[in-house]
Amino acid sequence: MGTHVLSRILFLVLCIYCLKTTVDGAGECGRNPPDREAIKLAPCVMAAQDKSAKVSATCCVRVKQMGKNPKCLCAAMLSSTARSSGAKPEISMTIPKRCNIADRPIGYKCGAYTLP
Repeated sequence: MGTHVLSRILFLVLCIYCLKTTVDGAGECGRNPPDREAIKLAPCVMAAQDKSAKVSATCCVRVKQMGKNPKCLCAAMLSSTARSSGAKPEISMTIPKRCNIADRPIGYKCGAYTLP
């Protein structure tokens, strides 16, 4: 009987922990998953596929906003949503520099890539 009560208490503690983690938004992008944040980078798709493509002003604004949280920018650029759109991570990483964002996180390690 004591083991049954203990297992219920442990289960309850685990549920509370999981709920707290979800509510607090412990992910790279807070409460939003990186795939949802990647949708905000839709104006960057052409620039993320071709290094010589012009980066739109809208893309630069969105990258600058998201770049305030480098973990989120990185996660969004490497997300399955970004990859399924045809974005190439090695080219995506060049967008902040191509936008001439002065306060970009230069040298930030993003998976196997580094932001220039």
